[in-house]
Parts: sequence; C-alpha cells; structure tokens
Amino acid sequence: MSTQNISRTKAWVMAARPQTLPAAAAPVVVGAGVALHDGVFAALPALAAFLGAALIQIGTNFANDYYDAIQGADTEDREGFTRVTAGGLIDPAEVKRAMYLTFAAAVVVGTYLVYVGGVPILVIGLLSVASGIAYTGGPYPLGYHGLGDLFVFVFFGVVAVTGTYYVQAASVLAAPFPVGVPPNTLPLAAVVASLPVAAISTNILVVNNVRDKEEDATTGKRTLAVRFGYGFSRGEFLAMLAVAYLVPLWFLGRPDYGVTVLLPLLSLPYAASVARTVLSETTGDALNPALERTGKLLAMYAVLFAAGLAVRVPSWF
Repeated sequence: MSTQNISRTKAWVMAARPQTLPAAAAPVVVGAGVALHDGVFAALPALAAFLGAALIQIGTNFANDYYDAIQGADTEDREGFTRVTAGGLIDPAEVKRAMYLTFAAAVVVGTYLVYVGGVPILVIGLLSVASGIAYTGGPYPLGYHGLGDLFVFVFFGVVAVTGTYYVQAASVLAAPFPVGVPPNTLPLAAVVASLPVAAISTNILVVNNVRDKEEDATTGKRTLAVRFGYGFSRGEFLAMLAVAYLVPLWFLGRPDYGVTVLLPLLSLPYAASVARTVLSETTGDALNPALERTGKLLAMYAVLFAAGLAVRVPSWF
C-alpha cells in the first residue's frame, strides 16, 4: 500500500487497527452472556471491562507497530496491512509515547475494576499490560519466540472472558476490593465459555503468521508458522475451530442450559469459508481479507454464543 497522501489522522487509525477490536469486545460479550444466565450481570463492570480490554488491545497494537519496526521485523516485503512506524508515517517516538499513554489509560479504567474485583484483578491487569508490551518488546519478545499463540489464547480468551464474568459477579456477590476470589464468582461454566473466544482469537494470529511466514523467517521472528511450517499452522487453525464448535455441546449437556447454546453453529458455514482460504493460500492478497473475516467470525460467534448462554432453562423444565 502506498504511504503517499495518507493523513496524520488516518495514520493513527491505521496504527490503532480498529479491525482488531472484535478481539477485545468478544470476551466481554460472552462473559456478559454467562453472567446474565447466572443472574449476576452488572452493566458498569462489564462496560469498564470492555474499555480496559479495548485499551490494552490498542496499546498492544501500538507496541507491535513500534517494536516490529525498530527490531527490523517489518520490511518492504511485508504483505500485511501498512505499519505506520516502518512506513515513516509517524515518528517512532510518538508511537512509543502513544503506547504508554494507552496502557496508562487502561490502568486508570482498571482502578475501578480493582475496586470491584480486588487483588485478583490487580494481578491480572498488571500481567495483561506487561504482556502487551512483552509481546514484541523487551528482552524476550513473546511473538518472536513462538509464544504469541499462547499469549493470545490466555489473555484475549481465558483471562478476558473469566475476568469479565468475575468483576460482574464480584460487584453483586462480594464486598469491594476482595483479597482473594470470593465464592461463586468464578464458576467452571465461565472458564469453559472462554475457550471458543480464546480459540478464534488465536486463529486471527494464525492467519497473520501464515501470511507473514516467509518474511518472518528472514527477519528472525520465530513464530510457530516459521518453526513448524504451513501444515502445522493450518492444522492449528482447524484444531482451534474444532474447540470453538465443540464447546457448545458441553453446555448442551448441562441441565440449566438449553438448545440455544447451539446458536454459534449458525456461523459454521462462514468459518468453513474462511478455513478454505487459510488451507490453500499464502499471499497477502488472499489472507488479508481472511484475517478480517476471522475477526468478523469471532464477533459473530461471540454474539450468538452470548445470546444462547443467557437463556436459562427453568428448573421445572
């Protein structure tokens, strides 16, 4: 993409990468769905959780843009979306400053969540910010050593969904600033519900890494796609989809959930369409649209899953 005639405002939007925000919204939507089912939904903690997650997502995007550029991981051969630091659109120091300011804003939002959720949320919040920076920065960048997939699965899936549920339940069931995890604020159902979000969020990174495999290999970025090849990454993509579409069956087997938990299956044809592209293509022309479509799949799945989870089967049913 030519960097000529790109306004400063558009350059900042490109750096923030709003197309990645489904990865921030999806966990909150699903966590709210489980909370509705359990009668512990709380709007303000859920909204704060979304704002915090979105800020961490954007801060991580700024960090990736900055650190990939200064470490030489973004080259002229890049097939992905334009990076503003490597492309000379925004001064590196400004991108770095924006990264820290965004993470600082996430901490400000997090003070309310810490008030509600106490020490567990304080620990999770600090780890999330630190990991967002360490993904491509620091002495051992996670994304450069094949740990990016695990980072996304844990923080943008399991932690994000269970954390969203937890702050809502804690606001209803516990006193402010609990030191430990109060009873009934972290049920198994919330953990299991996090797995599809974790899986599809990871698949966004898988598509990215398949697209960038050749460039990453030349710049020393040892993603799983570089380490183990296209076949491994494509198998990982299918395995993550399998996790996503098997989890609703677990809920169907529980007495307090009904057939509505199968609503995510409506997105299966769309998932299959994306998978066909990932299984057969390696170029940016094909995989850039597939990357955006995987984000849309995540959003679609999350809304359907949350709606299905929110319905509670009456005890007499």
